[in-house]
Parts: sequence; C-alpha cells; structure tokens
Amino acid sequence: MNDYSIHHSYSRRQMLQRSSIGFGAMALSSLLHREATASPTSCDLPERAGLKQLHHPPKAKHVIFCFMSGGVSHVDSFDPKPKLEELHGQPMPVTVQRTQFNNNGNVMASPFKYTQYGESGIPVSNMFPQIGAQADELAVIRSMTTPVNEHAQANFFMHTGFPFMGYPSAGAWCAYGLGTENENLPGYVVLQSGDAVPPHGGVPLFSNGFLPAQHQGSILKADQREALQNIQPPDASTLQKQRLNFAQSFDQDFLASTGKDAQVEAAIRNYETAFRMQTAVPELCDISGETQATHELYGLNSGDKEMAAYGRQCLLARRLVERGVRFIELSCLNERIGAGNGPNPWDQHGDLEKGHRAMSGQVDQPIAGLIQDLRQRGLLDETLIIWAGEFGRTPFSQGSNGRDHNPFGFSIWMAGGGIKGGTIYGATDELGYHAVENRCEVYDLWATVLHQMGVNHEKLTYRYGGRDFRLTDVHGNVLNSVLA
Repeated sequence: MNDYSIHHSYSRRQMLQRSSIGFGAMALSSLLHREATASPTSCDLPERAGLKQLHHPPKAKHVIFCFMSGGVSHVDSFDPKPKLEELHGQPMPVTVQRTQFNNNGNVMASPFKYTQYGESGIPVSNMFPQIGAQADELAVIRSMTTPVNEHAQANFFMHTGFPFMGYPSAGAWCAYGLGTENENLPGYVVLQSGDAVPPHGGVPLFSNGFLPAQHQGSILKADQREALQNIQPPDASTLQKQRLNFAQSFDQDFLASTGKDAQVEAAIRNYETAFRMQTAVPELCDISGETQATHELYGLNSGDKEMAAYGRQCLLARRLVERGVRFIELSCLNERIGAGNGPNPWDQHGDLEKGHRAMSGQVDQPIAGLIQDLRQRGLLDETLIIWAGEFGRTPFSQGSNGRDHNPFGFSIWMAGGGIKGGTIYGATDELGYHAVENRCEVYDLWATVLHQMGVNHEKLTYRYGGRDFRLTDVHGNVLNSVLA
C-alpha cells in the first residue's frame, strides 16, 4: 500500500502541500502569517469570549453605532451658540488654529433654529426634530475632542483609538471580549445600504487588527437581494454539507496537530460561521413579517430613497439585537443634493445648510424610530446607541457658507444601555470652538461603552508584539456623570 493510502494519516498542511503544487499551503501560510506574532493574554480562553468573566454586572448587552461620517457641525445640531448670531460676519475674536484647508472666513451664525425638547429641555436644532422628541433618552456630550483633523486619521481614531490602520475596531474588541450570543451570526456587523461606502480609511476601519480573524466586522448590504455575496447555498445543499464535513475533518486533524493553535482555530471558526450564515442572513434580512406600522416608524415607505435605505439599516439593527449580535455599525449614504461626498457625506465645506439638511433628513426619522422601537420592545435598556462623527466643524465659515473641520470640541450623544437620559455633559466655549468644561476624549467614550457592558477597559487586553494592547490604549476614564 503506498504512502497515499486511505489508511495514511496526514495533516491538512500536508494535504495542501501535496495538492495544487503546494499553492494551498502557500495560502494557508499567508493566513497564519497575518496573526503569527499575536497571542491572547489568557492561555486558557473560553469557547466564545476573550474574557473569562465580566468585571461587574452589565447594563448593556449590545451596541449600535450610528456613525455620521464626515463631521456633523455641533453648533448646528446639539450645541446652540447665541454668540455666533451676535458676531455673525465679524472676524473671529480669538486666535484661529490651522484648519484642513485654511480658507477661513468670519464668524458664521447657525442657519438652523433650536427648540428645547422633553422634560429635560435639551435644545436640538430643527435638523433633528424627531430625534429631539426623544431628548429625554439622550445623554448629549458637548465636550468631545480628537487629536486629529483629517478624515481618514480621525475615522481610524474614532473606531480604534489609533489614527492609522492595523488596530482592532471597537466592534472587534467587543466581539472578542464578550463573544456573540448567536453562533449563526458574527459578533460584529456593519450595515450598508443604497450607495453607502466605507468612510475614508475604507474597510480597515472595521478590522480585527491583531485580534483573531472571526472578530472582524462583517459587512451586510441591507437592501441587496443577497446581503452577502454568494450567501445563498447551492441547490445541492446536501452535497455541500458532505463536502464541508469532509473538509472539517481535515481542519480538526490539523488543529489538533498544532496543539489547538489560536490562529488556526480562528480561521476554522470563520469558515463555520460563514456556512451557518447561509441560513441566518436571509432570514435576518427578510422583513416581510414586520408590521406596516413598523415600516412607517422607520420611514421605509418614504419617497426619500436615502431615508428609506437608512431606515432599513436601523430596522435590521434592531433585528440583529434581537438575535444577539454584540456590535452593529450603521453607514450613512451619500447625500446627492448637498455638498458632501461618498465616503464623508456630512463633510460640507460649502453650502452647509443645504448639505446638512439633506443628511439630517436621511437619518432623523430612522434613528428616532429605532429608539422608539427598542423601547417599546423592552430592548433599549440593554442596547447602547452611540451617535457620533469623527470631529465637529468650525464656528467660522470656510469660504462663504461652509465650515471646516474642528477637532477641539464637538458633540456626540448616547442613549439606552444604562445611560442617564435627558443629560447634557461638558461644554464648549461661547463660540463653540474649544471644549472648556469636562473635556472628553475618544478613549473616554469607549471606556464608558465597555463599562456599560460589564468590562473594565483596562482589563480587556491582547498581547501583540510584546505589548498588551487595549481599545483605550493607556488612557480613558468612565464618564460616570452620564450613567443612570
């Protein structure tokens, strides 16, 4: 009997080396190389999560990140500044820092009017009347800052805590540390619809970085016939299962031969999840069973195609929460009638009023509907919603009617998940230029998010290149004042 007898035991690596002239081994080698220098801090990982146990009882189980790519103007949305009306058209009375384009004009009053909403009286501009109606659920942080002033770097910083690619996204950290409650779906899902594209920085914004590969963000096209390419199983599904079972036997033999190498195990889990998603994803995206009232709540029947497309993302986000997905990120669509661009649709360097109205019209009703729907289903208490862009915009004009980037002080908000609704935290100066009260950093945001999920942000680490990395780097404080 020759060396290739059925009775001969050999590893998957040997199988790949002996087939296709070794190209399979080359592919496997490349896959392993990407994580070869990384290893978790714990040598005895649980089956589904990087953490052995939670630090304290969690208030939130899920996160929905509504990322407003391009930089929403805080002085036109959640941070009213009467001083801008008083000084409109006059030179800035304080020193102006360098901006992205240095085409700086005079003080520019907001073209939007503010209304106080709810029992809390939080002022919200008329860009967001429906989100404003949910003001008593919001904790508005007016003193967020970032050290970077360019889209790609700021996007990476907001997502990963570092201003360049190669580091895990917050969603990957949550999926790694806490695992998923549904093994048929990824722990971290990025939703897109319509003409939405990744912000500047691209798909690496959703990367697992040096964490095991199964924690990277999985992009689902919310309004496509196939939310994932080739997600529909072939007609001969029985034959497919037989082939996969055959491949799995080689996978498990090879895994055993490595002593259960973490990188190999991660790759195998990826393939297994992909197979299970063939059933789970089509069921997730089939919203035919949702009521007409739910469709109306999210704006799915709107004549505004961008609103309807974003509304579908919001509805799928709720459905993902119901199915136990840990972290969901939503993507804005390109606003076609304003001055933004595909990757950064909130980026109005000119004609800010027109562009911001178009963008707010896209997201206002769907996000407000999401808050209401989660609340009435009893899911808001365990779901933390984050609304944020990568920076704010200047209180002075760029050109005649736009605004440049402002990283020195801007607004974000959180809702649900144990957050104290009806809260305003921090403040910018009277011009809305610099944070002057309770100044916050992106690290503080993610420290707070992890805290609400039962995690001490200093303890969720991963050893890579001889160092223990974490989402908050060596910074971050929990914003206790916004917690219920």
